[in-house]
Parts: sequence; C-alpha cells; structure tokens
Amino acid sequence: MFKKLHWKSISIVMILSILLAACSAPATVPEDSAAADKVAELQSQIEALTNQLQQAKTETKVEVDPAIQAQLDELQKQLQSVQNRTVVEFWTTDNEEARVKRYEEVAARFMELHPEVDLRIVTIEEAGISQRISTAVAANRLPDIVRMGIERVASYAADGLLDEAANIAAITAIGESDFRKGPLSMVTNAATGKYAAVPFDGWIQAMWYRQDIFSTLGLPAPVKWDDITAACKALPGNDNLLYGIGLGTDPGQNYPHQVFEQVAISNNAWPFDESGAVTMDTPEMVAALAFYTGLQECAIPGPQYWRGAREAYEYGQSGMMFYSTYIMDDLVDGSGKEDGSVVALAYKDLAARTGFAPSMEGPNGAATYGQLVALGIMRDADPVSVDVVKFFMEGKNYQDILALAPFGKVPVLESAVEEWKSSSDYFSNYPPETLEAVAAGYDSMQRWLFRPDYDAIERAVVGDIEGRLLISQVISNIAIEGSMTPETGAKWLQEQVELLLTERQK
Repeated sequence: MFKKLHWKSISIVMILSILLAACSAPATVPEDSAAADKVAELQSQIEALTNQLQQAKTETKVEVDPAIQAQLDELQKQLQSVQNRTVVEFWTTDNEEARVKRYEEVAARFMELHPEVDLRIVTIEEAGISQRISTAVAANRLPDIVRMGIERVASYAADGLLDEAANIAAITAIGESDFRKGPLSMVTNAATGKYAAVPFDGWIQAMWYRQDIFSTLGLPAPVKWDDITAACKALPGNDNLLYGIGLGTDPGQNYPHQVFEQVAISNNAWPFDESGAVTMDTPEMVAALAFYTGLQECAIPGPQYWRGAREAYEYGQSGMMFYSTYIMDDLVDGSGKEDGSVVALAYKDLAARTGFAPSMEGPNGAATYGQLVALGIMRDADPVSVDVVKFFMEGKNYQDILALAPFGKVPVLESAVEEWKSSSDYFSNYPPETLEAVAAGYDSMQRWLFRPDYDAIERAVVGDIEGRLLISQVISNIAIEGSMTPETGAKWLQEQVELLLTERQK
C-alpha cells in the first residue's frame, strides 16, 4: 500500500490519515493470544511513528526520510502477514533449553521460506504428554505435530488422533525408500496397514565388549546365546579382567527388565500370544530366564544395574556390558560417578578396543532393543504440517537436530548416516563398522510394547510389568537370592501378569 505513494513533499495530513487508517481498519486477527499480541505490537510501532510525524504538524510540507518510508513499509507488510498467517503448533519432548533453541532455529528457517506460516515450537514433558493430549482433545485444540515415543503411536492411532494420510504424505515426500525398514514397520498401524506417524530418531541398546581381547582369544562376537555364555566364562583372568560381564540383577531397577526383554524376544518369548492369552511360563520364557540368570556365574557379584555395569567395564574389570548408544562419549572421557568424580578409564583408547553387537540371536529368533521417536501429524492438522515434517528431516535441518545428542539420536534415514557419523568428535574414536552397526540397529529393533497385534489393554499390561519391576524381581530371586528357579520364576510371572490383565479388563 505504502509503496505506491510518492512521499516527496507529501503533506503531514495525508501521512497521518493513511497510517491511522492502517491501524484502525478491520483485520482478521487469529484467535490465539500470541498472534493477537504480535498484531498489537506491530500496530503500536506504526502508531509510534505516527506520533513522531505529528510533532511536525505545524509544517506545511514534510520531506520524509527514505528510511522512515522503508520502516513503515516493512511494518505494514509484517502486520498484513501476521493477520493472515497459518499457525502450526509443533509439540516436542526435546525440552532442554539448548534443544528448544535448535528447534526454533529450524522453525525460523522454515518461516523465512514460508512467511505465511507461523510455526510455533511448544515444549512438553514426556511424562505429561498423555495428559496434555487428553486436555487438547477435550478442548478440540489438538496440536498439528507431536514428537513422541513410539510406544504412544499405536494407542493414538487406535483413538483416531493421528492423520494417517498426512503422515503417509510426509513419508512419501521425504522418500519412503530412504527410511530404514525397521522404523517404518514400527509406525505401521496394524489395524489399517498404513503408516500412522513418521519415524524421526532414536537409540539402540547393544552388547559392548572388549573386541581386542575377543580377537586375542579367537572368540566370535557376543551375538548368539552360546557365544555370549562362552565368552563370559573365557574372559576373566585375561588382561586383568575379573568378570565376564556386568549383568542387571537389582530388583529395584528397570535395567534388568530392559536387558531381559531383548533376551526374551530373541527366543520368541512374549507376554501374550496372538489370542491374547498370557504366556509368561512358556518353555521359551523359561529358557530365556535360564540363559540370562546363568550368566551370573561369571558376572559382577551382588545386585547390579547400569551404573555398576558401566563402571566395571570402564575400569577394565569386566569384558562385556549391555548399554545404549549413550555410552559412546563415556568410553572416551569416562563417565560421571555418583560422588561427582569421573571414572579413570583403564585405557585411553577404550573406545577403539570396544566392539558393538546390537543384535542378539537366540534359539528361536533375533532381536535388537532400543527406542524410536516419531513425529505424529495429528487429526485435523493444517496441511502445511506435511511440509514442516519434511523440512525438519531434510539436510542441514535434520543433521542439526541429530547433533543435539548424536549418541542418542541415531538417524532413521539412510541418506543421513554419513553426515551423522561426523556430527561428533567422539565418533572418530570408533571404527567405521561400529557406526554402521549403530545405524543398522533399527533393522531388528523390537520391544514387547511394539508388537503390532497387541491391543491397548495388552500394551497397558506390558507397561505394568515394567513399571512394577516384575522381571527385575524374578531375576534377582533366581540369580542373587536363589529363592526361585527359572521354572518357578516363570510360573510366578504367569500368575502376576494374569492378575494384571484381570485388573485392566474390569
């Protein structure tokens, strides 16, 4: 509007009439308060310039500074843009200050290319996401995009809260063939056979082991059950190792459950069968308990969890440990201890001496344990949400997000792996095959909770099993207390899970 006016020798009256009209003319202001505040701010700035010009109202003619013209022009453009912008809400559980700043930087890049869009990053707590979503549903104000753990995708899809067509469109736009197959299978809605969300990033659990000693002893990588047992017995006494492995056995910690779940799935042992019957006492489950607790013979004594397993490995006392990819920097610098000090590594090049085995092969299958995070485009989301998700998973934008925590943000896109490998100086301490194995860990990643044929009640019971530390208690009773056998432990689990199921079905 202002660009079409010739400002040379224009009267102050005309200037003021135009500006006041701009401020008072009816405008389509978004209902949300943030947008309304922005409109008010811009109108205030325009009025401030108007007041400056009023001071010269006694003059007949005013030569307007070109800078003022440009300023007024830009303010008016911004005002018009805000009044007509599409608001997109992106909820993220990446809520630490540095991470939020990075998300906002990527959002700013998107808005620079799409000035008609107001992309807002809204932080939420992982533990409170269900309540926030429930509140949003009640108010009929769902966000457009939500970053969520994969365990929530199935339930939200079942409740009709995810826009499958939009999520499929985003995956197609990014390039379906670029995604790892494992993550895509985990976001597939079993009821429809369609993608319910877009895989984003995650972490992998693995057996980390002293590859240098394994090579010296001629031991195969600890992948198969028999090879893990053989290595556990062979390692003590070599290169000052006292124990073969740090094993999760503390009944008050979730760590034993996380490790055991991978063991169980690798033997095709699950809490429920296809008909929904509880299957905690099957021969496969008994065998999994027997294998896991049998490792205690060559493990660190006493109840242990992740901290003891990690420190014993770093000190050169044990030759194997189960841990997520978050361990990668600790094997270079040493991890922090409870007293605030840092572990003094047995070897400065411990990372280079360490092998990585994400997949475990049991008598009846193979499994990798880990966590996948997805971006879910929600019901009734604005169509531009597809473009936002695609933008966040492109080139520098995606790499910037992954670089926030490269050990715990493993890319789900094949095309992103090479650049991700250089996103942290710590990666240079590991051989290329380790980084390749980390990236490939998604291909066989499974969890009891992810089984596609489990319904909402069964998934809730799986959560109860973990939350009540039933597995951890049984492992402790077998391996540490000696008050149970694998058979009696499985029978007790069967009884407990049947009770949990009955409670949930009421």
